[in-house]
Amino acid sequence: MKAKIGLREVAQNAGVSLSTASHVLNGTAPISLEVRDRVLNSAQRLGYLERRKSRATIATLRTILLAITSEAAPHSDLNLVSWTMLNGLRQECERRSIRIIPFVSAGNRIDPAEVRRIAQAENVDGIVVLNDDRPELIRALAQARTPLVILNGEDPSMLVDTVTGENRFGARQGIEHLMALGHRRILHLTWKGRTTIRRRYDGYADAYLAAGLSLPVDMVVEADGFEPVQGERAIRELLATDPILKGATAIFCAADNLALGCLKALAVAGLRVPEDISVLGFDDIVRGEFSSPPLSTIHLPVEHLGAAALGLLEQRLIANDPLRPAHRLELGCRLVLRGSVAPPRD
Repeated sequence: MKAKIGLREVAQNAGVSLSTASHVLNGTAPISLEVRDRVLNSAQRLGYLERRKSRATIATLRTILLAITSEAAPHSDLNLVSWTMLNGLRQECERRSIRIIPFVSAGNRIDPAEVRRIAQAENVDGIVVLNDDRPELIRALAQARTPLVILNGEDPSMLVDTVTGENRFGARQGIEHLMALGHRRILHLTWKGRTTIRRRYDGYADAYLAAGLSLPVDMVVEADGFEPVQGERAIRELLATDPILKGATAIFCAADNLALGCLKALAVAGLRVPEDISVLGFDDIVRGEFSSPPLSTIHLPVEHLGAAALGLLEQRLIANDPLRPAHRLELGCRLVLRGSVAPPRD
C-alpha cells in the first residue's frame, strides 16, 4: 500500500488540490497554517514523507568505509552491543543501497593512516569509525576531507561528528529509580573504558548531586575489563575483604556483561538478588533477559545508532561546507525493569 502512495493520494487525504499539496511539501508558496498542518499530517500518516526521504538519500551516499578493531570484529556473546550496532548499520546500508568497505585494524586501536589510505583508494563518500574515539585518531582523521562520524563514541574537541546513546542521562535515570526505591548506598561497578563509559559514571554522580546527597566516592569499584568473568572477579575480591560490600544495598554496573558476572559472584556468596541486594545493568543485551533473576537495565538504542550515523554523513555531504561545525547526536536511553531490582531490606 505504501508503494502506491504519491502526492495525489496525499492531496486527496488532506482535502486539498494537488498544487496546494505540492506547495506545502516543497515550500514554494505561502499556505495557511491550518492547511499546511493538514497536508503534512496526511503525508506523514500515509508514509509519503518517509518514502520521499528514502528516495532523496539513496543517491547522496554511495560508499562508506567502516573502520573497526579486531577486538570488535568477532561475533560472540561478549560483543553483542557492537554486533547489534553493526547489524543495524548493515541493514540500513542495504535498504539504501549503500556499499560498505570494511577495514579491520589489528589490536584494539584503529590505524588512522591506513583508514585514510583506503578511503582515498576506494573514493568513499564517508567514513564510519566504530567505538574508537581516541583524541589522536580523531585529530588524524579530521585532517582528511572525507566526511567522518564516530559511532558509539565522543569527541570532546568537537572536530568530527559523533553519534552515541545518552549514556549520562541513562545512568542518572537508573540511579534515580534506585533512590526512589530507597537505596542510598549504591555501588558502581565499572572499568577504564572509553568516554562513553565515563559518562555513565557522570550520570551516577549527577543523581546523587541532584538529590542533595554527597557523592560516595568510596563506592566505585573498577574491574579489569568489561567481560562477565572480570565483573565476577571484581565482586568476588571485594567480598573476600568486605563481606557487606561497603554497606551497599544496590549495585549499578556500567555494562550488562559486568552485571552478569556480578550476579554469578553474588549467587556463589549466597546473596539473593534482589532480596539481599539489587543489581542494575546498562546496555540491555539479550542475555540479560535470561539471567537469574532477569536483569533490570538501561536500554541503549544500539539498533538505531547506525542509521543515525549515516544521517550525519548525509547532512555533511549535502551541506558541502568545510566550516560546518561538528555535530554530536545522542539518542535517548530508557529504563527496563525486570527482576533484579527491588526496595532495600528494612
